[in-house]
Amino acid sequence: MKRLFDIVASIIGLILFSPVMIIIAIIIKVTSPGSVLFKQIRITKDEKEFEIYKFRSMASNSEREKNSIQIKGSSNEITSIGKFMRKTKIDELPQFWNILKGDMSFIGPRPELPRRLKFYDERQKGIFKVRSGISSTASIVFSDEEYLMNQVKDPEKFYIEQIMPYKIELNLYYIKNQSFFGDIYLIFATLLKIINKVKNSDVVKDNELVERKNIIVALIGGEY
Repeated sequence: MKRLFDIVASIIGLILFSPVMIIIAIIIKVTSPGSVLFKQIRITKDEKEFEIYKFRSMASNSEREKNSIQIKGSSNEITSIGKFMRKTKIDELPQFWNILKGDMSFIGPRPELPRRLKFYDERQKGIFKVRSGISSTASIVFSDEEYLMNQVKDPEKFYIEQIMPYKIELNLYYIKNQSFFGDIYLIFATLLKIINKVKNSDVVKDNELVERKNIIVALIGGEY
């Protein structure tokens, strides 16, 4: 049922959002040199590698793109249209193609970078039992991730040591509690989170897990 929903909804999404995608593509092309799409190898279900698609939100930089370095959301490398796209999540629209191809789902753990797989233990690799998604419980809880990255001196270190392990636990929580109608709820929760109409406790019914976010936020301004 979930796969059928993904196929039908991604086709509808591609049709409905095609005018927006065409306009965004034109703006990207005329405002900065480089390709319209950003393509990157990621990991999905069964640790399978695939090429993810996004609208390019940053100035072209082959070295940075190759190394996939975590940067601050306020970085000068992010274009003007890129800042708008990242805030509204419009840069994710090309992933409808990834969903239609079967690489991703609408809801599931965000696809991981291959270089970060070395930080996972066997239990944590349990998130690869399902297809990666455009959004997830972890994505909703960390809708302010770019803001957090702006507050730390070393975004890459902070992400790997603090945010990534927490996101993995949130993704394992999702997998344990997932259901078709639960996914539908998370789709709407994702949209409502953009306008701050959803609380973290609305998508995670585990107080201890929710409170862990506050601990991570408290670390900002310290060694990071």
